[in-house]
Amino acid sequence: MVTSDQRRRQLAREKYERQQRRREEARRRTRRLTLAITSAVAVVAVIGGATYLATSGDDDKDKTDAAASQSPSAEASPSPTEEAKPEPAMKIDKKAEYTMSLETSQGDISFTMDASKTPHTTNSFKSLADKKFFDGTKCHRLTTENIYVLQCGDPKGDGTGGPGYTIPDENLTALGKAGADGSVTYPAGTVAMANTGQAHTGGSQFFLVYKDSKLPPTYTPFGTMDAKSLKTVAAVGKAGVDGGGPDGAPKKAVNISKLTVDKV
Repeated sequence: MVTSDQRRRQLAREKYERQQRRREEARRRTRRLTLAITSAVAVVAVIGGATYLATSGDDDKDKTDAAASQSPSAEASPSPTEEAKPEPAMKIDKKAEYTMSLETSQGDISFTMDASKTPHTTNSFKSLADKKFFDGTKCHRLTTENIYVLQCGDPKGDGTGGPGYTIPDENLTALGKAGADGSVTYPAGTVAMANTGQAHTGGSQFFLVYKDSKLPPTYTPFGTMDAKSLKTVAAVGKAGVDGGGPDGAPKKAVNISKLTVDKV
């Protein structure tokens, strides 16, 4: 017998898959449009700062299950020109641990990264932090139902920004094998990469899990918050979403004044 909890997760997964198909089709349309325009007018940067479109229209069933459908997705991928941009050259010590420290308006948040397990992710954050990429940004998204995460790392602050390149998925088996519902538990304190729903599309957006959350094992887990940091993020989660609802900007604004990555 299928329990109501299993049914809810199944419906959420089905909606998630429909959304990803729509997003992929939107990306294909954008690529075709970009190529057509480029050929017609023979200019560079036809679509200035273009980002892939993500469809947001839902059918009646989607609306019914909306509360169960949140996912830590980064809605944008690099434009065709940006796709040629490589990830940063590997400069970190791949045998070492690193600490990422965020000075925020709600208190300091820090976590460790094991470069031996996530070298590309750790190297990318080290490179971006050294360039002050995250300074002056905000954590733009909080979810408070079904999954419990605070999402940060978008320079635009609206879920569509990134560094102009993508990095490969890593460490995806760290949280164990997916269950019958296709998910694994991302424990409270976990820090993981957001992505577009497609493989190897991580950029600069990441999410902080403040309460155990069931998710597909497709988001690179690359860090673990200390107890004090988890308490800080949990307080943001407890305050809820600005304007109510289960998904949106946090009521307690989390502005990042400085982010650093240092070798332990």
